[in-house]
Amino acid sequence: MSVRRLADDHLQPEGFQFNRSFTAEAKKWVKKYPKGREQSAVIPLLMLAQEQDGWVTKSAIEHIADMLGMPYIRALEVATFYTQFQLKPVGKRAHIQVCGTTPCMLRGSEELISMCKKRINPEPFELNEAGTMSWEEVECQGACVNAPMVMIFKDAYEDLTPERFSYILERFESGKGEEVPTGPQIDRIFSAAEGGPTTLTEPPVKKRVSAPKAAAKKPAAKKAAAKSAATKAPAAKAAAPKAAAKKAPAKAAAKTAAPKAATKKAPAKAAAAVSVEDKNRPAKMKKPAKPDDLKLISGVGPKLEGVLNGLGIYKFEQISKWKKAEREWVDGYLKFKGRIDRDDWVKQAKALAKGGEAEYIKVFGKKPR
Repeated sequence: MSVRRLADDHLQPEGFQFNRSFTAEAKKWVKKYPKGREQSAVIPLLMLAQEQDGWVTKSAIEHIADMLGMPYIRALEVATFYTQFQLKPVGKRAHIQVCGTTPCMLRGSEELISMCKKRINPEPFELNEAGTMSWEEVECQGACVNAPMVMIFKDAYEDLTPERFSYILERFESGKGEEVPTGPQIDRIFSAAEGGPTTLTEPPVKKRVSAPKAAAKKPAAKKAAAKSAATKAPAAKAAAPKAAAKKAPAKAAAKTAAPKAATKKAPAKAAAAVSVEDKNRPAKMKKPAKPDDLKLISGVGPKLEGVLNGLGIYKFEQISKWKKAEREWVDGYLKFKGRIDRDDWVKQAKALAKGGEAEYIKVFGKKPR
């Protein structure tokens, strides 16, 4: 592990104080620990200091040590041990942590690192000329399925290509990093399969009570009755079991036939395909000069957008007017099993049709993906 030292004195500010909101947050953390164990809050308090100033200063370490009643050297040991703490100034707009562990390296993280060296600074932890950007290479960030990935402050950006990463750098360099959606940068929900579910897409089959088992109880009861009758009438002892034996298989055969008939009908019902000529199919339109970016709807990726366009769906306004029958038709056509209503495509489309991303943020409190 490399030696970690505090920044040079000329970079250190004279003092440190938590602002009002961070002071309240710091007090909450201290109260989480038993009396006499307040020093256990040193890590969360150092994280709060870094979140406030962008990096951990010497005066912040000493201030937190005083708050918790611990020697300076103890707080300094914690700050210099954990690499999550930045001990020198980082980019004000973005400090980029590029994952260089094996999965990300195999998926192209070396190209991302090369881009950081060219666009920001040849050396890690060094600022660009404007002082707005910095970078470093880190170990596993826990999203190997979505490799390669980077962290910018607290946010993760996954499934990156050099072209997409270049776009993200441009956004942050221009001060518009908040416009970039976090998480996977492709048609994927979190760490699920790309393009949507590929397994467990059918509803579970309900178990049926076997009719033959139920029928088997009746012959047993008849045999018991036959035995009791046999004690009273020895002459009927041989005849009763034979009669019961003839009737019982007949009834059992009739009941065993019922499940077979039901199983034949069930597949035929499930195999009914959604017809493109169905009256409930949403109204289509010719491709306009400027189709809407349907990928802004959460749950719609490039592949799905192409399918919708193939159905003549190009505008948010079209989706915003879908009634229940139309939603069910599209849901059945795409084999989504209720996904359209779960993701609330209609409400998303209404917001986007009304005022674009600004209206979407107003309604949902976040940016569209």
